[in-house]
Amino acid sequence: MWSALRSRGRVLANLQRAYATTATTSAFRKLEKDGARILRAVQRRIDIRNELMNKAQDVTSQEGIARARQIKELEPLHEAWLSWTKARESLSEVLPLLNDPDPTMRTLASDEYTNLSETLSKHITSTFPTLLVPPSPTRSLSTLVELKAGVGGSEAALFLTDLLRVYVRYAGSCGWQSSIVQSSEVSSGGLREAIVEIKGEGAYDALRWESGVHRVQRVPATEASGRVHTSTVAIIVLPLSEEGEPSGDDSLFKMEDVKIEVMRARGAGGQHVNKTESAVRLTHIPTGITVSMQDERSQHQNKRRAFQVLRARLMDIKITQDIADRREARRSIVRSADRSEKIRTYNYAQGSDRVTDHRIGLSMMNLQSVMEGNAIQDFLDALRQNWEQEIMGEAINDMK
Repeated sequence: MWSALRSRGRVLANLQRAYATTATTSAFRKLEKDGARILRAVQRRIDIRNELMNKAQDVTSQEGIARARQIKELEPLHEAWLSWTKARESLSEVLPLLNDPDPTMRTLASDEYTNLSETLSKHITSTFPTLLVPPSPTRSLSTLVELKAGVGGSEAALFLTDLLRVYVRYAGSCGWQSSIVQSSEVSSGGLREAIVEIKGEGAYDALRWESGVHRVQRVPATEASGRVHTSTVAIIVLPLSEEGEPSGDDSLFKMEDVKIEVMRARGAGGQHVNKTESAVRLTHIPTGITVSMQDERSQHQNKRRAFQVLRARLMDIKITQDIADRREARRSIVRSADRSEKIRTYNYAQGSDRVTDHRIGLSMMNLQSVMEGNAIQDFLDALRQNWEQEIMGEAINDMK
């Protein structure tokens, strides 16, 4: 009888181990099935890399440089694919050992299975998606941030001043240099408009999500009845190249298409105001873009600054158009940079202390940290992650 019971117990144990092995195998297959689109996209990129490697020797010098650059960009993905392949092969070797008669071997196999499963899952859910996002062509650029007061009168001007401080503070925390290129005050002490130059690698890519209409809801200091006012500030984040005043035709425009006018500066500015023609206005005839600059003391400095702003605006148009042409629709950064779109609301009303980004539906109760600290980083990170997910989705769809 005891022999029969022991035999039955061994049978049950074997069945349990077999069931466990089947369950783990099914879990792995489900992981691969759920990540099938990502894996196909990665495999396609690896195939492209291998094709480039095979052709690398039979090219002209210029083509060779371009292909070498492509191969270098694909190298991290290739290394991750090798890691995935190795882990997958190891998992296949471990699966049979989960049903081994030796309990010690089964324990070791189970631990190894857990580690390998976590590695494979991380590749599909994190590593591959991140590497499928192509390097940003603007990742090295600095930026010009233009702020213009919208509805709300003096309250909008005060809110513009608050936002300007946010970006200057954030630039300092990132180790970037910031300087006010142009500003225009109103009687309330706020600013009607301002342009801040932020110089540092990655500044444009970090702040480009800020383009759009920012809305504030709060009780102005001058409001006696305690009524909440709604005011807006329009922000345009422009890519900034390091070039100054062009001496000939620029890659973004021809000098013959730019009308240059000089005039006497108006407003605050010192003894030179209304005495010398230091102010400069540029008009790019094909697009109608006009840039006026008078904050610097010399005509040459104002001219250099004006060309810098003109180039930034034209580069912004070019980047937007390139993305629109490639995707056949204005999405991702194009949508995020819509000049008329209300992108974020800062709500002081009734002590709510809430900031809401309408593009991704994200609300945080950290308004003071955004305005007085560096909590704006939370929104910038969330927007970047959302953009990367969209780009990854497009990359996957392109590989179908």
